[in-house]
Amino acid sequence: MALRISNRDARRLWLDAQGLSATPTGPLDAMAIIRDLGFVQLDTIQAVARAHHHILWSRNQNYREPMLDRLLAKDRAIFEHFTHDASVLPIETFPYWRRQFRRLGEKTLRWEDMRAMPGPSERAAIRARIEEEGPLSTHAFDTKAKSSEMWARPPHKMALDHMWYAGELATAHRENFTKFYDLGERVIPPEFRQAEIADETQIDWLCRSALDRLGFGSEGDIMRFWDAAALDEVKTWRVAHGRDLVDVEIANADGSLLKALAPPDIGQRLESLSAPTSRLRILNPFDPAVRDRKRLERLFGFDFRIEIFVPAAQRRWGYYVMPILEGDRFVGRIEAKADRKKGVLTVHNVWPEPSVKWGRARWDRLAAELDRLGRFVGCRTVIWGKGARDG
Repeated sequence: MALRISNRDARRLWLDAQGLSATPTGPLDAMAIIRDLGFVQLDTIQAVARAHHHILWSRNQNYREPMLDRLLAKDRAIFEHFTHDASVLPIETFPYWRRQFRRLGEKTLRWEDMRAMPGPSERAAIRARIEEEGPLSTHAFDTKAKSSEMWARPPHKMALDHMWYAGELATAHRENFTKFYDLGERVIPPEFRQAEIADETQIDWLCRSALDRLGFGSEGDIMRFWDAAALDEVKTWRVAHGRDLVDVEIANADGSLLKALAPPDIGQRLESLSAPTSRLRILNPFDPAVRDRKRLERLFGFDFRIEIFVPAAQRRWGYYVMPILEGDRFVGRIEAKADRKKGVLTVHNVWPEPSVKWGRARWDRLAAELDRLGRFVGCRTVIWGKGARDG
């Protein structure tokens, strides 16, 4: 018989698994946060803070932006590759990522058939330049895109990306978020690069580690977490290892039930659950806790969308809107913009959730969090736009 988990407990399990239950203070171990999350998504948009920095800061507000660059470029404790999107992963994940290099390398090799990417000899020449000159960015090459479409990329960029997806090249470091490519053998420590792990073992690790970080989830949830195994591979894994897993029924925010799987220690997790911190927090729109919009809406009844690619006139909320978490509820959303040169964080609008009463105490907690977020991005002054406090 499936173990039934209440909606409140499901929300708390998810937030605890995402590192959002504890107050975001105390001694900082940025590497431990990345390991616990599994990966941290990278994003170039800096309306307030870039996604990767904001995600880590949300777990511990002693985090500062240079720390991630040091973990990548100096310590070699993380590497960059593609989960559902560009991300950083713990370096010990690398041996289990070989199938992802193969999958994405085979996929991007099709660019050559589409005549969008240079052939083997030209790619070899690009690789030879990197081998001789050291890490290079796309700016070191001068081929032009063959199309004027927004997402069109120059042939050399396609070649660099293909070799990066295939694991032949790796991200050596970034400068102002510009990626510098180097040979994989010069970036990845040999003990991880030389490790050989069978494909079946890689799939087992991917599925187990995903479910561990999810707390509970469907086969689709497990597949989407890393996006490094196909759904049929996850289904086969479940059949083979079903006796190690726990069948659960999750109560959704609307009262419906969802059949899912949980790790073997789900009983201990439920027994040790406690209420998350009541501290109000502003999360990044790419935060892993809100990335799966369907899961978010099922668990919290919170309908959240990113509208950066929606024409301004068609947006329901705004360009870069961030969810507001308080305890185990999402109580609203906020649009703000940081001007780091002027040291000013401007609040354009706040939208409280219709079911949540916003009294003075909650507005004060939001103001305190904005002050903390402002200090993180170098903005000592917070300005409220006209009507921002009217919701």
